[in-house]
Amino acid sequence: MPGGEVDGVRDEYPLFARDAYPLLRHDRPDALFARRLGQPMSVRRFLSDVAALSAALPCHGHVVNLCADRYRFAVGLAAALSRRQVTLLPPNDTPGTLKELAEDFVDLYCLSDNGPTPLPLPCMAYPEELGEMPASAAPLVPAAQRAVLLFTSGSTGRPKPQAKSWGTLVRSALAAGNDLGVGALHGATVIGTVPHQHSYGLESTVLLALQHGLAIHAERPFYPSDIRAALAAASRPRLLVSTPIHLRALLAEAVDPPAADLVISATAPLSRALAVEAEARFGAPLREIYGCSEAGQLALRETARETAWRCLEGVALRQDERGTWATGAPVETATLLQDVIELSGPRRFLLHGRTSDLVNIAGKRTSLAHLNHQLTAIEGVRDGLFVMPEESGERVTRLVAFVVAPGMTVAAILRALRRRVDAAFLPRPLMLVDALPRNFMGKLSREALLQLALRNGSASRPK
Repeated sequence: MPGGEVDGVRDEYPLFARDAYPLLRHDRPDALFARRLGQPMSVRRFLSDVAALSAALPCHGHVVNLCADRYRFAVGLAAALSRRQVTLLPPNDTPGTLKELAEDFVDLYCLSDNGPTPLPLPCMAYPEELGEMPASAAPLVPAAQRAVLLFTSGSTGRPKPQAKSWGTLVRSALAAGNDLGVGALHGATVIGTVPHQHSYGLESTVLLALQHGLAIHAERPFYPSDIRAALAAASRPRLLVSTPIHLRALLAEAVDPPAADLVISATAPLSRALAVEAEARFGAPLREIYGCSEAGQLALRETARETAWRCLEGVALRQDERGTWATGAPVETATLLQDVIELSGPRRFLLHGRTSDLVNIAGKRTSLAHLNHQLTAIEGVRDGLFVMPEESGERVTRLVAFVVAPGMTVAAILRALRRRVDAAFLPRPLMLVDALPRNFMGKLSREALLQLALRNGSASRPK
């Protein structure tokens, strides 16, 4: 909540020069902090749970917070901060990934609320009863304190850590909330279809709530019926944090979703048509966020009305021969972005897809992001993806496409594509599938695409 006084500390927004930041910014101890299993959880209860869990945590330096319950995850994150423990947020919680992390961080342990599971590292179960602990005010956390380690895929295949200080996380959340206009939604409930262990979910369902006086919805609805039920159960104002794949599935159903007051989307490009439909059926503005795990959230746009992105307050972009760099107070360190970006002003730009998505066929260039956009814009196509197979000898490599389009034929889809893309980029083959093997963030791994290609009889291996 920009402006005012928090725990006796005068808040001057933007807080880009502070040495410490409050753990949360709620104006009253009895204010709603979260709703869990249908029950309200107050700010006082949250701070008490943080104090109790902090006292119970083992004396380690690093923790993997695997709590599926978003409220418990927030308590665990705050408790770790109070003990100066760094929270690791890996790309997945498979035994192989956790084993690699345990090798790299010898003092690592796991905090989980999923019951006893065989994990390759010490594990603490989130206590069912934490008891009452005195906690009258939100503590201040040093801005320079390392808070989390996010992980991206390294060049060797081993997850590569991206360190984020508490100051960076807070400055980013403050800038995002200010530009999203959540100040007008004081006390809104944040309902997220995305996991909080990943950068987008952490920023938009946990940190946004902590730093702007919003309430956390503890559960993570996934299916359309669950999302509708979660929205209907939350009082207004309410905010939906989602992805294009979840929005597309929700809006594909004839039943209109309950009204929202703000819809946020990220993780993949959102078509203008889907944004327009979402705004009409939710009765709310939709804002799309651009960012990455390395640099965090960087920009947003009103996709239904504009194609250009505008940087969040404090974020700056600069270009050199290597590409585009993100800098500024909400960014931990200068970061080279892996996207093709066309600057159109000091804080505005156009996004042309990933540098790794650029394809060159028969001397013609385009991006996979552009092709995917054209494919999914065809009426009747629910989902689709172009893939560039590995180069094979001197033959011209042809693109492959997987399409989810019940009731449509390959010929009909290709006819529609011919009106949208150059013939050089028509897929050979185009394969109809029941569904794309997307993960919980709506993304597709190279391994999943390879398995999909093999199941559908394609000898081509995706890059």
